[in-house]
Amino acid sequence: MPDDARLPAAETLPILIAPHATLKTKARAVGPADDAAVRDLIPRMFATMYAAPGIGLAAPQVDRLLRVVTIDLMPNDKPAPLTLINPEIVAASQELATREEGCLSLPGQYADVTRPARVKVRYLDETGARREVEGDGLLAACLQHEIDHLDGVLFTDHLSALKRNMILRRLAKEQRQKREGR
Repeated sequence: MPDDARLPAAETLPILIAPHATLKTKARAVGPADDAAVRDLIPRMFATMYAAPGIGLAAPQVDRLLRVVTIDLMPNDKPAPLTLINPEIVAASQELATREEGCLSLPGQYADVTRPARVKVRYLDETGARREVEGDGLLAACLQHEIDHLDGVLFTDHLSALKRNMILRRLAKEQRQKREGR
């Protein structure tokens, strides 16, 4: 895991805003040839996520089509960074939970999303060790949300067409106003 001393010093990356095409593209698995790029990317992803501020970030959101996710739910207001390389959901509960989700690639947009209440995720850590994490509540939602990004899926894809279109139109209008300086 990146140590806290390095995080603020890392350079942030621009976050892609929907409907950028990269956000709808499936990321490829990280392989041995990607080691140096991933080592450079992870602290930059954490710096970007913390600066946004957010609790999760997937590499496609910073225009890198690699299966890399950073998460930090800051339990008890203390950093608890989690890096997942090539994560895959290996178990999900039948029980569902609905919670409000937002996304750094859809700034200011929120909606209730229903997902499995608990998941188990298998992944590689930064050293290449195979790990598993089980989560419920916010962690389960965050894991599923970020893994969705790796598959080109946004939280709005879990909504009805009407709700999705309302959010995307509102986002487009806000982004246009921002560009025009209003």
